Amino acid sequence: MPGHWIHLCIDMQKMFAEQTPWHVPWMATVSPQIVELAGRHAERTIFTRFVPPPTADAMPGMWRNYYEKWPMMTGEQLLPELVDIVADLKPLVPPARIFNKRTYSPWIDGRLHETLTQEKVETIVITGGETDICVLAAALGAIDLGYRVVLLKDAVCSSADETHDATLELLGGRFSVQVEITETDAFLSGL
Repeated sequence: MPGHWIHLCIDMQKMFAEQTPWHVPWMATVSPQIVELAGRHAERTIFTRFVPPPTADAMPGMWRNYYEKWPMMTGEQLLPELVDIVADLKPLVPPARIFNKRTYSPWIDGRLHETLTQEKVETIVITGGETDICVLAAALGAIDLGYRVVLLKDAVCSSADETHDATLELLGGRFSVQVEITETDAFLSGL
């Protein structure tokens, strides 16, 4: 493993862990692996947070339609504390960092890539949820930007098993030169 790596933990937030319309039932199953990695390497961890807009009208294009479907998940109706990361990870900040985003991908506005470029990061270790949405967007963006991606399959989750499995197969097969899929213990023991 190159010395210049970071752990990018995607959207381990209360609004996905708790009983909301966006609840991810098996987030709790992957949480121990994420806590283990982030706990050992908090200084190398960045937690992304998917931050809904105040209202559907605050978003452009099809995002407006998206939030018209989910008005209870906008800032107007969602309890603000549900946007925060889950309680098990909260004590790690700082030294872990939080990166807020309004879209599935953390790469859209360039801030994250600029930060990681300044820090000479070469490898991004990805955990979190959901495998087939925000994790996929983070992985594909990292691939496009030239990073080596390590996806920890026992530390990513989705609310849809079929597309979770298909996403792991896609990333491990079609992107095998740029993506390594492994498990948390194997990654940690290889450091």
